[in-house]
Amino acid sequence: MKIIFFFLVNALAGCNTPGNRNDTIINSDTIKPAVATQINESTKANEPDSALKIYSNKRFKEVTVSKVEPDKFIITGKAQIFEASFNWVIEDGHEELQKGHAMTDAGAPEWGKFNLTIEAKKKRENSTLHLILFESSAKDGSRQYELPIVLF
Repeated sequence: MKIIFFFLVNALAGCNTPGNRNDTIINSDTIKPAVATQINESTKANEPDSALKIYSNKRFKEVTVSKVEPDKFIITGKAQIFEASFNWVIEDGHEELQKGHAMTDAGAPEWGKFNLTIEAKKKRENSTLHLILFESSAKDGSRQYELPIVLF
């Protein structure tokens, strides 16, 4: 009976130790969901679209989109991609409108830089266009590490 009590007390004491909490440590290598982060805090009140957003996940980081013309975009960032080649597709929620591939200046395990210019037009005015960056599986060609980005 004393042995069971001893183990029970130690188990409960271990649960309350501050170092054993489920704290999340976030660093540059942490896998992040594809979420936009505001980084330009000096945005003027009358220019809400001028805030720069950065997108990232396990294979893509520091990805930004700049609209240079009504239907033209420049996408820059870094990718850690096998053989430095990745794919992209533009979707409107119903169908793929365009697709292609691009290269980084270095292959994995390095983070290679990329710069991509695309033109995208909506088929339906009320649709939303998404650019999806991804790595194709060498095994079966399926999409891996998709990074969805809202264009407009």
